[in-house]
Amino acid sequence: MCAAHSETYSAEAAAADGVEVVRLNGPGGVIVSVAPKIGNNAYEFVVNGKNAFWFPFNSVTEFAAAPELCGNPLLAPWANRLDEHALYAGGVRYELNRGIGNYLTDPAGQPIHGLLLYSSAWEVVAVGSDPDSAWVTSRLEFGRFPALMAQFPFAHSIAVTYTLAGTSLEVRTEIENQGAEPMPVSVGYHPYFQLHDSPRDDWSVHLAAASLWELNERFTPTGATSPVTGTFPRAEDLPLRGEFLDHVFGDLKIDSDRCARFSVRGARERLTVAYGDGYPVAVVYAPSGEGQQFLCFEPMSGITNAFNLAQRGLYPQLPFVQPGDTWTGTYRITVQGF
Repeated sequence: MCAAHSETYSAEAAAADGVEVVRLNGPGGVIVSVAPKIGNNAYEFVVNGKNAFWFPFNSVTEFAAAPELCGNPLLAPWANRLDEHALYAGGVRYELNRGIGNYLTDPAGQPIHGLLLYSSAWEVVAVGSDPDSAWVTSRLEFGRFPALMAQFPFAHSIAVTYTLAGTSLEVRTEIENQGAEPMPVSVGYHPYFQLHDSPRDDWSVHLAAASLWELNERFTPTGATSPVTGTFPRAEDLPLRGEFLDHVFGDLKIDSDRCARFSVRGARERLTVAYGDGYPVAVVYAPSGEGQQFLCFEPMSGITNAFNLAQRGLYPQLPFVQPGDTWTGTYRITVQGF
């Protein structure tokens, strides 16, 4: 195992209940825990003893035995849903192989959330700290795995760096195209957040977006948009009581530092997600009902079903990374009042 220490920050690779983890430690007992072999998921962001991530397990061993969506899962090589068991890139249709059994489907039978949710293929490549922060970088070499390449035949690597500074956690993702052709990028994260000082129905959210992608009955975009103000007249301070959110937002409202900030607040606590470079789309998921005490602000490189909508001429914004180049996306989570 390895460790790196500064005067106030430290980072260490260890084992929790027999599962490989990396812990980032900050002043005042702030802790971030990452499980590289369970999808490289950051499942803890603890401030004053309270976990900002929703993690409905008693231990990381329990999570490893029967993983479910929680913490901060990466959605790749496609984010959210595809509307058929195929994806398009550069005018070519690539059919998914259902027999391999390495992707999930939603209640409508659509492929969902990519291939890497709980992948054990991640390797820790750097663990470090300095007087201002602590970090860990893990890498997944996608092109080394035939079952992954069979579904998305673009050789690439993904490096994810978690950096803890104060009560902020930055997530930086770098995707290098190792192939000989341009590679489309449709990735994102699906972080599950929670507050502790009030129930979900007493939370309110700030939605930093000017438009909304209209969805069909299967929750995939139609290609049309509408103004946020037409649907959410109190977008600056939307109470969650009585609201069910599973929406795709565009035209994000950018602050002077080039970030768009979505936030949720309770009685005193507040959590903010700053969408930085690479993430022009925000999915917000806030189910209602018993046991649904969480909210998701999801940074996305493009809208749901981006590959297939681009093929139909309905989403020209689909990003591509050229051979040998790297796509980068960054977002930051900040908690206050915990």
